[in-house]
Amino acid sequence: MNLPNRLTLLRMVLVPFLVLFLLCDAIPFSYLWALLVFVAASLTDFFDGKIARDRDLVTNFGKFLDPMADKVLVLSAMICLIPDFCSPVVVIIVAAREFMVSSLRLVAAAQGIVLAAGWSGKAKTASQMVSIVAVLLMCSITQITGMELPTMLVSQILMWITAALAVYSGSEYLVKNWKLVNPKQ
Repeated sequence: MNLPNRLTLLRMVLVPFLVLFLLCDAIPFSYLWALLVFVAASLTDFFDGKIARDRDLVTNFGKFLDPMADKVLVLSAMICLIPDFCSPVVVIIVAAREFMVSSLRLVAAAQGIVLAAGWSGKAKTASQMVSIVAVLLMCSITQITGMELPTMLVSQILMWITAALAVYSGSEYLVKNWKLVNPKQ
């Protein structure tokens, strides 16, 4: 197994630790640990793709597992942040978008077509990462210092921005690839 695929698998292995730290308040500095795990897992996403492209190590396994690992990481974090820092509606919107885009990619792949991510999908992903990191950072500061921050307000604003980007990017993806959904047109 090549290095990019190992990094992707590492991201999947880190998810249960992220969930543990987010759900277990008995662990000292649990939000700080969750933040460190999430950042480390996010960095594996950056490096696995860069290494795969730079060293020509792109594999079908990596093409399948990498986006799956991203979705599992982000959705796990968002689900664990319900109800205080992320609305269940936001999670449903983001998850629905991910299922729709993944399904569309499967339909395209069956026809030998590769659907590349557009700028709006990348903006949605960046928004997800920034939102989760910001929430975990604010929670960590509060947990360590006892200083109250407007974490709930900030998190709700960031998560709804993420939801809006998910709706926009999912709609854009669907419109651009409508011929796959309705081939008679």
